[in-house]
Amino acid sequence: MAADLSQIVKAYDVRGVVPDQWDETLAELFGAAFARVTGARAIVTGHDMRPSSPGLSAAFARGAAAHGVDVTEIGLCSTDQLYYASGALDLPGAMFTASHNPARYNGIKLCRAGAAPVGQDTGLAQIRELVERWADSGAPEPAAATPGTVTRRDTLDDYAAHLRSLVDLTSIRSLKVVVDAGNGMGGHTVPSVLAGLPLTVVPMYFELDGTFPNHEANPLDPANLVDLRKRVREEDADLGLAFDGDADRCFVVDERGEPVSPSAITALVASRELARNGGKGTIIHNLITSWSVPEVVRENGGTPERTRVGHSFIKAEMARTGAIFGGEHSAHYYFRDFWNADTGMLAALHVLAALGGQQGTLSALVAQYDRYVGSGEINSTVDDQTARLAAIRAAYEGREGITLDDLDGLTVTAADWWFNVRPSNTEPLLRLNAEARDEATLTTIRDKALHLIRS
Repeated sequence: MAADLSQIVKAYDVRGVVPDQWDETLAELFGAAFARVTGARAIVTGHDMRPSSPGLSAAFARGAAAHGVDVTEIGLCSTDQLYYASGALDLPGAMFTASHNPARYNGIKLCRAGAAPVGQDTGLAQIRELVERWADSGAPEPAAATPGTVTRRDTLDDYAAHLRSLVDLTSIRSLKVVVDAGNGMGGHTVPSVLAGLPLTVVPMYFELDGTFPNHEANPLDPANLVDLRKRVREEDADLGLAFDGDADRCFVVDERGEPVSPSAITALVASRELARNGGKGTIIHNLITSWSVPEVVRENGGTPERTRVGHSFIKAEMARTGAIFGGEHSAHYYFRDFWNADTGMLAALHVLAALGGQQGTLSALVAQYDRYVGSGEINSTVDDQTARLAAIRAAYEGREGITLDDLDGLTVTAADWWFNVRPSNTEPLLRLNAEARDEATLTTIRDKALHLIRS
């Protein structure tokens, strides 16, 4: 039977249920294919705390080594720690994680040397083609006459030192911070990154456990912030931080236990990165971030650049424009000084530095960056994505004072509001994000858009 990887090779990574959809046999073929497509003489690998991760990572290393590639295994790590290793060692990398997905899932995030992304158009389609062909034939061919070596290397301390070299926290006032690692890799990286700083850290769920016994490691879902919000209030803490399973995304909760919009964090970090760069530089933001972001960027001397949703688009624009920072409303934050890769930990350090550098509360600090009212993302199941988008276009096209654009889905913009509707690439869904200057306007425009989507 022919191998079909269409269910697990996604736009930007490999992701599927283990062992139902993929296993160590396929992981070994992925390692061989990665070696072939990159043409690298050496690569670096790492993995998260899921029960299947060590075996999959080791199999991938075997496959790459069989093709003459030397493999540096950094073992347990966050995804941004793997990006650090790829950048610092200038090697292609493979991170074994399914991020925030449930325990039975696993996956591979791949990058070229310098943490440059690998997606469908940058090697992933070729890798899939090779793996399918080799799976059908029974073995990859030809292997190298001299296999590569597999060695271990610990990069945690170097990763922590690099992050702390980019944000000065030595002179901040003492802060109390609750950190919810969700039994994910934040429990591995946070103690090293925050060690020795003027912080009282209250840890939650730092035990590495890929079965996620307390809650899913997906802070984008409000249900998974309930414990953190409660603990921040109980501890009378200055703020709370929540990381997803592979700890590349960070969500922030203020001293009242209220979630802080990732758009506000993007604007805050953008202002700080612009200050570090003499008030000059390009800042990337995707089209569903708040109007606050480009406004703050311009006020601080920078140039905002709007892009599609998705890390491959952000990273491509970072490279094309030489941008110093990029942010997404999903709480992915990208830094030029981190090889254009995303690291929630570095964004968290910026928040700690900004809060600790003044005497006010976090809610007061971020108020200047949180100027509008947003709906959050609302998903609707539809039978015909194209027809629904056409209906929305027909309802607004040609109306005075309203503009439409098709950068990613359909964005409709007026003087006091905007909304974007994007189709999912993998499910029969339309995703709505809306923003307005006040709650009443938001409610009106959100409900009208949902009526058009769901009619």
